[in-house]
Amino acid sequence: MDPYPSSTSRTHSNKEVIEDFDKLSQQSEPVTLVGRIRSLRTMGKLAFAHIEDGTAKIQVLFKSDNIGDDQFNFLLENIDIGDFIEATGSLFITKTNEKTLQAKNYKLLAKSLLPLPSEHYGLNDEETRLRKRYLDILLNPEVKDLFVKSAKFWGSMREFLVKKGFLELEMPVLEPIPGGAEAEPFITHHNALDRDFYLRISLELPLKKMLVAGFEKVFEIGRIFRNEGIDTEHLQDYTQMEFYWAYGDFEKLMQFLQDMYQYIIKETFGTLQIQSRGMTCDWSGQWERVSYIDLFKKQTGIDLSDASNDDLRKYLDKNHIKYDPGFHRGKLIDTIFKTVRSSIPLDKPVFLIDQPVELEPLAKKDPKNPKIVQRLQIIAYGTELGKGFGELNDPVDQRARFEEQMQRREAGDKEAQMIDNDYLEAMEYGMPPAAGFGVSQRLFAFLADKPIRETVIFPPMKSEK
Repeated sequence: MDPYPSSTSRTHSNKEVIEDFDKLSQQSEPVTLVGRIRSLRTMGKLAFAHIEDGTAKIQVLFKSDNIGDDQFNFLLENIDIGDFIEATGSLFITKTNEKTLQAKNYKLLAKSLLPLPSEHYGLNDEETRLRKRYLDILLNPEVKDLFVKSAKFWGSMREFLVKKGFLELEMPVLEPIPGGAEAEPFITHHNALDRDFYLRISLELPLKKMLVAGFEKVFEIGRIFRNEGIDTEHLQDYTQMEFYWAYGDFEKLMQFLQDMYQYIIKETFGTLQIQSRGMTCDWSGQWERVSYIDLFKKQTGIDLSDASNDDLRKYLDKNHIKYDPGFHRGKLIDTIFKTVRSSIPLDKPVFLIDQPVELEPLAKKDPKNPKIVQRLQIIAYGTELGKGFGELNDPVDQRARFEEQMQRREAGDKEAQMIDNDYLEAMEYGMPPAAGFGVSQRLFAFLADKPIRETVIFPPMKSEK
């Protein structure tokens, strides 16, 4: 018997047989099913197996009288749990009321050379589970369901945007200048061009060039890469969605995002009441707006409109909050705010708005107050789960902010943004007013109540010792 044949005569999926069992069990034509053997037990001249394809698990009965002594003995001596087989026969229901295929013949489709871990004991070591995710998914139905939900999550997001008139475009992963976020990039060398490139840390700047090109609504769902630390909320290689909406504004954006999140969550999880991290968040209804500078002042007593950097450092020292003495103003503010954010309600999403201009080099200044920017953060469960902007489209203002970022980078801030002259030139040709938004895999991780690396099939891992 060829242990790895190239074809099969499968007539139905296991799920189809289970759902149409009454009809199929009455037909005269034989049924051919395939799948991996998940259990195998013998009783004299009988053998019962459960086979599982990508749709369902079903029982197969092998009788020596039906398949012949040679085939039956071959089954006992050479076929193991983990092997893939094809079985052809008729359908019946056993005395224990189990839907079963009674095999007339069978053949091996693929021989498993390594034994599967026991279904009872499974894979208990987390490192092993993540390195051998194919076994983790095979042995744990809830893990498989997690990635089915993940596909539905991104699929429903794409569906919502396409229905709203957005066009999905693919931007380059390799960039000469990393931009769109404050993050340390990965560097790689392009042999044919003999130059270094960066793996993108954001989808933003190339997509915004498409607004210059004349597209009004664009988005991408793709991988981004950030050479940063690992924790329950951060990874280096993960999926992100960003969209940019010409002639959309900051006010329209908030209603649009509320509708989008509610649609995605309901489509993926079937409810808007989502429990995660030991709390339930209600994503329904209208979301509250919380002012960053008002909340900051309420919790710390510091008015950011006139507070000096020394005032910020004194607060950090007084409250024993660790920080780098070289931090610029934006970093000092952000470090303090991380202790303030816990005062935002945990049981419902909010739009956090009115951030200081020092925090965001790519957002348009508020027309009523140039010290703050049109930036929103969707906060739920005590963390950021999406960020949006009234996009900066003034090339003079943008250049000044890039130059400030570059000064920080030259002073040792590896996450500060570089000057992207190509992007600035595109802006100088004219970029329409626009709203933009980005959300990462972290949102799905929180909705699924999992650490983020559990939601990646093959997360980056340390080398095995």
